[in-house]
Amino acid sequence: MMKDHKLEIAIIDPNTLSCLALKEIVEDIIPTAAVRIFSSFEEFEDETCETYAHFFVSSQVYFNHAAFFLPRKMRTIVLTEGEKPATLQGLYTINTYQSEKNLTKDILHLYKHGHQHRTPVQENVTEPELLSKREIEVLILITKGFINKEIAEELHISLTTVISHRKNIQEKLGIKSVSGLTIYAVMHGYINVYEI
Repeated sequence: MMKDHKLEIAIIDPNTLSCLALKEIVEDIIPTAAVRIFSSFEEFEDETCETYAHFFVSSQVYFNHAAFFLPRKMRTIVLTEGEKPATLQGLYTINTYQSEKNLTKDILHLYKHGHQHRTPVQENVTEPELLSKREIEVLILITKGFINKEIAEELHISLTTVISHRKNIQEKLGIKSVSGLTIYAVMHGYINVYEI
């Protein structure tokens, strides 16, 4: 059995801004991961490549170095700019030209179901509940895209109460963004990734 160490993930993409955003999302989803960014395949190649459990690579990098990635296709996720090209059939892909919510959903789906050679998702059964039952209900509706007024109507509570619950959720979890709250809700089993 392997020693406890961080899951290592490589992001190989010449677009620094995309790399930084993807790194943040992946670290939110897999807080135990060590995510490294490489602006070129050559920079990545200087590392010990086989220590990485997963590779997020731009489609250009993939096509230029398919000989390296094809034998490692179960660990490779190709970042596309739109719909999946026919040339990438049989590979895991993520469309980077979509909303943050959908991008997060796709990465969560891959993390929970996509890869056979990944560290299993550990269900958090012993952690005490940070949120009250009502706060969890509000959190679930937030992740489904409800606005405060709609949450109030759905739960038959006042708008002020919804705002108060939302503030408490953000303070308790230390998470301000909807995508961050969505990741938390999925990772703690409050909502299924398919319900988002």
